[in-house]
Amino acid sequence: MISSKYISLLHENQTPFYFYNMELLQTTLAAVKHAADSRNYVIHYAVKANANERILKTIASYGFGADCVSGNEVKAALSAGFSPRDIVFAGVGKSDQEIDYALRKNIFCFHCESVQELEVINRIAGIQGKRALVALRINPDVSANTHAHITTGTRGNKFGLSPTELDQALGLIPSLNNLRLIGFHFHIGSQITNMEVFEQLAHRINELQAQFFANIPMPYLNVGGGLGVNYTNPEEQPIPNFEEYFSTFHSNLKLPMGQRVHFELGRSVVAQCGCLVTKVLYVKGDELKKFVVVDAGMNDLIRPALYNAVHKIVNISSHSTPEYYDVVGPICETTDCFAHDIQLPETVRGDLLTILSAGAYGEVMSSRYNLREKPLAVYSTSIKEVYNKVGLT
Repeated sequence: MISSKYISLLHENQTPFYFYNMELLQTTLAAVKHAADSRNYVIHYAVKANANERILKTIASYGFGADCVSGNEVKAALSAGFSPRDIVFAGVGKSDQEIDYALRKNIFCFHCESVQELEVINRIAGIQGKRALVALRINPDVSANTHAHITTGTRGNKFGLSPTELDQALGLIPSLNNLRLIGFHFHIGSQITNMEVFEQLAHRINELQAQFFANIPMPYLNVGGGLGVNYTNPEEQPIPNFEEYFSTFHSNLKLPMGQRVHFELGRSVVAQCGCLVTKVLYVKGDELKKFVVVDAGMNDLIRPALYNAVHKIVNISSHSTPEYYDVVGPICETTDCFAHDIQLPETVRGDLLTILSAGAYGEVMSSRYNLREKPLAVYSTSIKEVYNKVGLT
């Protein structure tokens, strides 16, 4: 979403590039903080959603923690100003080197997903003379009712411990002297907009806590993230309903004394503040099919090719009569298509298009496929500074 006051300056930047509305990001962060603080909830930003340094520094300034799924994400979080005591390290395949690094940096907690991982962390912590805090990621077998590629909480997924593995882990942990079990971690998927799914998760957490941990005090409960955003009409809902989201857990979780709830939000925090700006290279086709060929490709934004994801696309250069187009990129792949048969104002070479809601899993998933350059980033605050210098408001 780009304000009209930015459009002339956007024409001066080399396309394609990511544009970040930092004011919207800050408003979103304030909404998250208010809704979470009122319930004494703890937020860890999921770095995998967007690891742009300026984005990370802005999020860290609000006092949030970080949820990391690689050693390099831990490094990025620390560099951006996140406290190591607020960093959790998740992921089904942590390497020995990553575990060693995270332990040396004194992060808060490891989310463990297998019995073998517990043994590895225990061994490395022993070498360092430390006692690592761990939480067990449990696969609750709850469907997120979302795209199969972003569902993580069913028995068919690779994530978390099954009930059998959970029994094995709980039996082993007392013998692992370099570990301290502090709680549990759940994450069932992403882009979830139906609050009933989170209600089901809360009830399942209640069942598992009563079954396995009724007599074991656990101060830490991480229920994951997964809150979705409005990709179809982002202007109508630029900020997700965090109050409804947190209220769902507050109303349905039955917490033992002293247990605090943690979340790991990613997409819902950053998706709407970012868009991909691209220029029209060519318009081709006939009366059966017209193509708008843009200079952004699936290497810049892979979600449509990878997930059949829908992003609203806006032509910010034209207000002509609408026509139907496929919007495609320059990559030598048929899947390099951002949208099929969408209406845009009559579009010509040189027009600027914005692909909205691209702040999450956009820039961070970009690549140099076809040896293309990665897209740069432009920020609304930097554009404001330019306006001030030339006397515009």
